Amino acid sequence: MSADETPSTANRAQPKRQARGQRRMELILRAAAAVFAERGYEATTTNAIAAAAEISPGSLYQFFTSKEDIARSLAGHYAEQLTRTKTETFDGADATGMSLAQVIDSVIDPVVAFNIANPGFKALFARTDMPTELAKAVAPVHSAIHGQVTRLILATTPSLNRSQAEHATTVVVQLVRAMMPLITGTQGAAREKYVADLKRLLIGYLA
Repeated sequence: MSADETPSTANRAQPKRQARGQRRMELILRAAAAVFAERGYEATTTNAIAAAAEISPGSLYQFFTSKEDIARSLAGHYAEQLTRTKTETFDGADATGMSLAQVIDSVIDPVVAFNIANPGFKALFARTDMPTELAKAVAPVHSAIHGQVTRLILATTPSLNRSQAEHATTVVVQLVRAMMPLITGTQGAAREKYVADLKRLLIGYLA
């Protein structure tokens, strides 16, 4: 509290400072996501993130201690977004009466939308050397999504047993990961074509 502030004015000012701080943190995280997506995790520096956020490195260090600290915060954000996507896309999904193509449409479109909305996600989580703390942040959601995809595959491909469906799920996930950079790296008609190609690949494999 400054010399000019009374306890009551200081109390009123505190929420405003907190709101400004929250906005600054969100700005840094958005900038970090863009830089991670453009340069990759290893090549990204805190100076590059600060420059993208149009703040000084000193201002960045008021909120985050390192690149790893920023990545952990992004991991938490992505885990929340993934959980929301899983809930909206998979929880309670019923494939009864749906064709394989309809089921794939209902799953792939939200997954594509998530990756487009979160450009730094792949840079952090598609790495084979992902730091343990980052992997732990999203592992429960990935596991839940894997289980829900297996359930949908069993519902639409009854000739498969559980083990075969789980194997198919692993292949499906890898196909989606392989195609996602092409999808998110383009726009318009080119992106639509890649999405259609991915869906055809999945239909051909699962059928």
